[in-house]
Amino acid sequence: MFKKMNRRFFPLISGLLIMTLLQGCGLFGNKGTSSEKLNRRGEVTGVPKRSGWQQALPFEMAPVKAGTFWIGQADEDIALSMASMNKQVTISEFFMDKYEVSNNKYRQFLDAVRMGELALGTPTTQAEAPDFVLEELLPDTTVWSTSFTHHYGDPLMEYYFDHPAFDDYPVVGISWDQAKKFCEWKSYHMNANDESEFDMPKFRLPFEAEWEYAAKGGKEIAKYPWGGPYLKNRRGCLMANFKPGRGNYIDDGFAYTAPVDAFAPNGFGLYNMAGNVSEWVEDAYNPAANALIWDMNPTFKDTTETRKVVRGGSWKDVAHFLETSARNYEYQYVQTAHIGFRTAMTYIGRSGSMEVKSNKRSRR
Repeated sequence: MFKKMNRRFFPLISGLLIMTLLQGCGLFGNKGTSSEKLNRRGEVTGVPKRSGWQQALPFEMAPVKAGTFWIGQADEDIALSMASMNKQVTISEFFMDKYEVSNNKYRQFLDAVRMGELALGTPTTQAEAPDFVLEELLPDTTVWSTSFTHHYGDPLMEYYFDHPAFDDYPVVGISWDQAKKFCEWKSYHMNANDESEFDMPKFRLPFEAEWEYAAKGGKEIAKYPWGGPYLKNRRGCLMANFKPGRGNYIDDGFAYTAPVDAFAPNGFGLYNMAGNVSEWVEDAYNPAANALIWDMNPTFKDTTETRKVVRGGSWKDVAHFLETSARNYEYQYVQTAHIGFRTAMTYIGRSGSMEVKSNKRSRR
């Protein structure tokens, strides 16, 4: 009897399942989602089926939340330069590299250009591949000898960029123009090799105000990235790689540069925002910039100005240049043994409510 009932109800059950499936495909009277129905009635509801998007945190970058702070000098202006006057400004959210760009990361850039493999797979970005000339991108390794008078820098000139012993050390001998090219490649490399539906914002050099805000580590006024006003912690250890005294480079543990993850990070999780190498930023240099810039996401741009701002002080600088407000410049085409860089990325989202949970991006 049970078998007979099965035979009797089986066609009915099968029919109901087929009807359900066909209705799910939009047949038998189902005319789509509510927004599609409204669109067919002449209402404006927006383009349908656009999935939500959340900006992911790229590898080895730190989120810097929006805030207001006093840009400018956090201590006495020893040089009486009047080039870092105080001004309260607001900075929107952005991402910033935890570390200065290392030799090995810059080498990946050169290898991609050398091999002509800017995209590892089928490009998923709509941007065209950038055009690079390898010879224009190479770091100047001779800076270890030419930057200093009567200095035996030959070992570093020979080994610093190429030898694996220095893979995790900051790249130097890089001009402002070359740093910009690295950002261009890094943007294409990311968007061409993932499967996300929309391109991520491009990598770039941080703006000067962003850099100073990030260096303060969440403090409104801070002389150094760790706060201040002292250069040593409670154990008597120096907090950065710099020149502690005349003729003394080694007391911080490193005669020249240090690995990019050396010393403790600041409140935003950023390493070596003071010392190690000075860092190129996006802005053109003007001693009166703080008086000229707007107070919301400020940046000073001048395409006719070849002087570009460098920040943070380096392994060869005295403590004054480590201050978060200390401003300096170099010509954009100059390559030295003490200037490197790190990259930044604009955060696209609701202002003041950054939510970064993972590095996984939405898929096609």
